[in-house]
Amino acid sequence: MSMRRRSVDFAGLLAFLAVCLGIGVLGSWITAGSVNSWYPTLNKPSFNPPNWVFAPVWTTLYVLMAIAAWRIWRSASWPAAWPALLLFAVQLVVNLGWSFTFFGLRSLGGAVAVILVLDASVAATLYVFGRRDRLAGWLLGPYLLWILFATMLTVSLWRLN
Repeated sequence: MSMRRRSVDFAGLLAFLAVCLGIGVLGSWITAGSVNSWYPTLNKPSFNPPNWVFAPVWTTLYVLMAIAAWRIWRSASWPAAWPALLLFAVQLVVNLGWSFTFFGLRSLGGAVAVILVLDASVAATLYVFGRRDRLAGWLLGPYLLWILFATMLTVSLWRLN
């Protein structure tokens, strides 16, 4: 592999990391106003994780997502990779939409609707990525599992409150 190609690959990886971690930063910024004021007042299910768990889990998931998207980007020409990466971008937007709906708007019912769309979009992204690059699909597996757990948590919070 040429030095130029390695530089382009590395720049691409950095771009995907910046986008994914940037979404995480935006989500935490939206969350910050409610996590210490409104969220503690909610009735929570017994399986609700402690607050300190969320930052390291989400950081890890965003890094895995970035690597998966990077693998798709470098696995094919842009016209071939574009539909999969568009689906990836859609699920990122829906992911941020959940934070906005749950913590920004403080709408538990709305958050349930958004997270169901997120479940479907992450599952679809995993499927499309996995067909192009098996490892890219596997890298999204922990994200899908976490989102499904978050769905149970969101539905429980909605029902309890």
